[in-house]
Amino acid sequence: MAKRAKKRATKTSTARRARRAPKTLNDLFLATLKDIYFAENKIIKTLPKMAKAAQSKDLTAAFNKHLKETQGQVKRLDQVFKMLGKPARGKPCEAINGIADEGAEIMKEFKGAPALDAGLLAAAQAVEHYEISRYGTLRTWAEELGMQDAARLLQETLDEEEATDRTLTELATSVINLEAEEQYRAAA
Repeated sequence: MAKRAKKRATKTSTARRARRAPKTLNDLFLATLKDIYFAENKIIKTLPKMAKAAQSKDLTAAFNKHLKETQGQVKRLDQVFKMLGKPARGKPCEAINGIADEGAEIMKEFKGAPALDAGLLAAAQAVEHYEISRYGTLRTWAEELGMQDAARLLQETLDEEEATDRTLTELATSVINLEAEEQYRAAA
């Protein structure tokens, strides 16, 4: 009798799957939106720790500036969710968790070391590159789905992420990496 019940349950489950509509670009858009929402909120928790760990005042200032921008980016994402009639909710993002873990590892392993700020900056740029990828994709999909208002909000955030990446690159090449190298040579 148990076999018959199991067989019936399997048939029912298979029939339900067959009736489900195939996943659409709209479904993928929403899933990716949830991913970046989680990521941005994780970044809001992580940036103050990175700012505190940074040895360079310039790097601390860059992290604090980006924290304020990130808070505004979350508000834009809230607006996009509202446009979709969906609750603003994130889904765990292993990519951003992994990048955040690497940043935490750098803070721990290089605390007080000349290369700490270079490592923090590299971790921050890994985050920026991830965000640039996500926002570029979301903006494109929003355009393709006819969501022009959402596309505009996503483009605004993409522009900020790209500007932050340029700022971090400039900071790395004009100050942070040079200071780390000078400290290394002085110690050698």
